[in-house]
Amino acid sequence: MKPAKFDYYAPVARDEALGLLGQHGYDAKALAGGQSLMPMMNLRLARPAVVVDINRVAGLSGIDSGESGMTIGAMTRQRDLERSAEVRERFPLIAAAVPHIAHFQIRNRGTVGGSLAHSDPAAEIPALCLALDAEITAASSRGERTIAAGDFSLGLLTTALEPDELLTEVRLPWLDSDGESQWRWGFREVCRRDGDFALVGAIALLRLDGDNVCREARIAMFGVGDGPARIPGAEAALVGRAVDADARAEAAGLVSQAVDPGSDIHASAEYRKEVSGVMARRALEDAVSG
Repeated sequence: MKPAKFDYYAPVARDEALGLLGQHGYDAKALAGGQSLMPMMNLRLARPAVVVDINRVAGLSGIDSGESGMTIGAMTRQRDLERSAEVRERFPLIAAAVPHIAHFQIRNRGTVGGSLAHSDPAAEIPALCLALDAEITAASSRGERTIAAGDFSLGLLTTALEPDELLTEVRLPWLDSDGESQWRWGFREVCRRDGDFALVGAIALLRLDGDNVCREARIAMFGVGDGPARIPGAEAALVGRAVDADARAEAAGLVSQAVDPGSDIHASAEYRKEVSGVMARRALEDAVSG
């Protein structure tokens, strides 16, 4: 199939792109990597009257480190994120998770901001941003604002971005370890074939002391609802105790109880609910042993 008729703009300046989005509002869509938008347009699931191609806009890509954290431009290709030595050193969780996104041909074009703005509930990047307490910058002709990752996803393929806003960058605070504790991580997902969307995915971040006692826990699930979700009950159950087999099993059970997945042609709700606990337990095991 082919997309419905649309007007195409390819601005080269940020202000020009923001002006077009402000002018056309709900009728416009920003085109980044196009790995989600173009298939939806071809299937007539999305019918924007205006496409604003931001690939030529300068200043929207790159990975930069500062005192408080790392800034990733929205147009940074997923493949660049995967290959970055800086990301691998400071956020090994990201380096481990990104290769699970589709296939390398997709990652060559797909962008960090595009995945976030598309907000597919089975996507890895929105879940990573949630687990890492990311801050997302949205710009418009009215100015800029910062949106916490926990407030960004509003539901299935729906975000807090306004029609005239463009996602410009993501900021990740450092996971700093002190002399008494350090951060450990685990990532697991299950899918039918390599490169498919995850049926269920789990991210575990644990700040453990020398006796494996948990000082802080973050568990983020994806593929089991309308968007990525933290599981505060399971996180709280781990804090202040050694993350042994019993603690991991208890947290996994709380994850299974907390998630409310739907059924589709790929998996039933019952399957996803059961496997959520399994993926969470394995991610916690990886974090403890890592």
